[in-house]
Amino acid sequence: MHYPIGLLFDLLASSSALPWNITVHFKSFPEKDLLHCPSKDAIEAHFMSCVKEADALKHKSQVINEMQKKDHKQLWMGFQNDRFDQFWAINRKLMEYPAEENGFRYIPFRIYQTTTERPFIQKLFRPVTTDGQLHTLGDLLKEVCPSAVAPEDGVKKTQVMIHGIEPMLETPLQWLSEHLSYPDNFLHISIIPQPTD
Repeated sequence: MHYPIGLLFDLLASSSALPWNITVHFKSFPEKDLLHCPSKDAIEAHFMSCVKEADALKHKSQVINEMQKKDHKQLWMGFQNDRFDQFWAINRKLMEYPAEENGFRYIPFRIYQTTTERPFIQKLFRPVTTDGQLHTLGDLLKEVCPSAVAPEDGVKKTQVMIHGIEPMLETPLQWLSEHLSYPDNFLHISIIPQPTD
């Protein structure tokens, strides 16, 4: 319930054929394995909490705090009802930054791996170096999850996936955050074993 469906696909089924077959069970809910969703309001609260956390990282919560309650509701209703224009009218503000800053304060990201018990990795990471150079996806992975980056003379053991694609490690992290973040404004990055076929 609390992971985006695209992230689940990247982690669990990216090597399988589409469409992805999902089985829904209506009895014997696995309480030990999954969070039980008590209501639609709980989903909205979780979504808005994630959006607020992302804005705290990007803008020190300034953008979300300047919005009115009706803006928060429009963001949620646009997302819930699959109305991109309604959603984007508000979310666009969360994706902007002053030109003189060259990017967000920190990049809201989470790295997920299938080979570890840890649910995800999340740390503070700036999109721009102290001397003004753009950080890349490779820079982030080298610092936060070095096992995901193949040594220069080594064999590639993992695949980095975002929205079902494998972006180049040279891609600027700011660009990825602006263009490939999920609706919760986080960049959800999957690291999976390299396919053998």
